[in-house]
Amino acid sequence: MALTVRRRVILFSSLILISGSAAYLFWPLTSDEFDIIPDKEKIAEKQQFLAEAPTNKDHDKPNIIVLIADDLGKTDLPLYGNKVVEAPNINALASEGAVFNEAYVSAPICSPSRAGLLTGRYQQRFGYELQPVNRYLSNRITKLIVNNTFDLQELEFADLQKVPDQAAIAKQGLPVQEITIADLLKKNGYQTGIIGKWHQGYSEEFLPLKRGFDYHYGFYEAFSWFADTSETVNSRNKGIMDSHIWEQGNSGPALKRRNNDVIKVEEFYTYALAREANQFIEKNKEKPFFLYVPFNAPHTPFQALTKDVNKYKAKGVTDLNKAIYYSLITGLDSAVGQIHDKIKALGLEENTLIFFLSDNGGATYTNATNNAPLRGGKMSLYEGGINVPFVVKWKGKIDPGLIVNSPVSSLDIFATAASVSGSTLPASRSYDGVNLIPYLNNTNKELPHQTLYWRSGMNKAIRKGEWKLVLNNKDNLTLLFNLKADKSELNNLAQRNPTKVSELKNDLAAWEKNLIKPLWPGSGYYKNDYNGKPDRFSL
Repeated sequence: MALTVRRRVILFSSLILISGSAAYLFWPLTSDEFDIIPDKEKIAEKQQFLAEAPTNKDHDKPNIIVLIADDLGKTDLPLYGNKVVEAPNINALASEGAVFNEAYVSAPICSPSRAGLLTGRYQQRFGYELQPVNRYLSNRITKLIVNNTFDLQELEFADLQKVPDQAAIAKQGLPVQEITIADLLKKNGYQTGIIGKWHQGYSEEFLPLKRGFDYHYGFYEAFSWFADTSETVNSRNKGIMDSHIWEQGNSGPALKRRNNDVIKVEEFYTYALAREANQFIEKNKEKPFFLYVPFNAPHTPFQALTKDVNKYKAKGVTDLNKAIYYSLITGLDSAVGQIHDKIKALGLEENTLIFFLSDNGGATYTNATNNAPLRGGKMSLYEGGINVPFVVKWKGKIDPGLIVNSPVSSLDIFATAASVSGSTLPASRSYDGVNLIPYLNNTNKELPHQTLYWRSGMNKAIRKGEWKLVLNNKDNLTLLFNLKADKSELNNLAQRNPTKVSELKNDLAAWEKNLIKPLWPGSGYYKNDYNGKPDRFSL
């Protein structure tokens, strides 16, 4: 009898333990505390500004084109020394304009980086600090599975004890009160178009046609398939990011669209974007236009035309992953060439300002690139993640073949566009870019930027002159580099230069006083290591 009672007690205790453990592991972590409240006062201020009559009626209005590559590493281009990849059209654009060796983006990952470019403001000013998240891991068992299954993300039980619910996730996007470059130029008499990737929010209020663009051809997601035919060679990468891309395919926000209509695209998508961009140029050749062309190449999914892959195989590239990646870059190059040729054919060269850049460094997790000799890559605040290719051409205004070694920022595109179009900016908000033209035609001898800043969750960085400080507060790393002597960031000088470390930390802290906390939490950390120690980057 006593034994039976004991067994019952043990069984009962076991059930309680199992039930408690199951409750702990499966208990939902979603919460409404992450709800994003629109700033009605600033939205009204923006609307009033955009409704005011433009002040540039008698000002020359050059056409403005922004061509942006997706996850293109700087050293993946022959322009910056690559000996394998073929990109003659980007080389040609560069030979007719200015090439920047020290160009930076404001974030090491695509969506926040684009938010900065589109607004001309450090995106941390308005909370767009981390990558928007379609789906958070909503309980601890899911986190445990992800940590032990995938090689890209890492979540700790101490992190994200609560996560946004679906209503809050739907509000992740470029805040409505922000004025985009398209808003500004449309107000000032431009026809505006976006051809390609948006990735600034999927709800109605965030979409391109609500953010200053007259026309949109492209998709809303971070990615979309390049093709769905037998003409392509495909390669899948390990990791949660790539598996998600192949799983979603051409559905939901990744669907191709013309304005609000879902469409089917038969041709390879990079070439479809070039064709559509040229049609927009042709249609608006008699008017001032702003054309934003955010390509999705060479971002995953890795799909390339068989004929292009075979060319690289014939050159001795035996790694299929790399052959496809290089082919995507060559396709991108062809599209850039087609758009450039169209401007020339229409006689618009002297009245068109063209920018070409990447949204961040190459994605090293694909194993198709390593950004060498730069350290790190996409998602990191080392040079490989934020130092990007950058070319600017304006015939007659910028000397061909000009090489610029001073640090510049993608935030400068907004400021330059505003200045050359004669557009007045609202005095009620701060802008962080500078007009580059005076620095390119020698009317301004100073440096465009004395200091540049970055913050992505637990990771921060500052470049001031030749000094760069990188802080990882997650793993307690403080790294100081002299970029003039050590562009590869191999030698940490922090212990030998405590005064410089203190100075840069103080500068960072002063900058951060102008920022707000992120509007949404990240989804984890990108796993990395430094000399055998964890060196993780916030996602």
